[in-house]
Amino acid sequence: MFGVFNKLIFSITFNSCLFLLLIIGIQNSTSKREVNLFKKETIALPISFIVGVSFITGSIIGSFVPIFLNKKKVDN
Repeated sequence: MFGVFNKLIFSITFNSCLFLLLIIGIQNSTSKREVNLFKKETIALPISFIVGVSFITGSIIGSFVPIFLNKKKVDN
């Protein structure tokens, strides 16, 4: 139980640090684009922010997948 909790805390901490570095790094970004989200456009965001947030989101989701797969194996 503590192993799973430690992995989640590490994942959240690591990805939060990556997000802070992303925010610091994109301050001088000049190229901006809008994102179509459910037939509506968002505000103009830097391309590096869009790519970075997608990477961080994938990393967080990827860290939760093995936990759910192991839980299903234990239940069976």
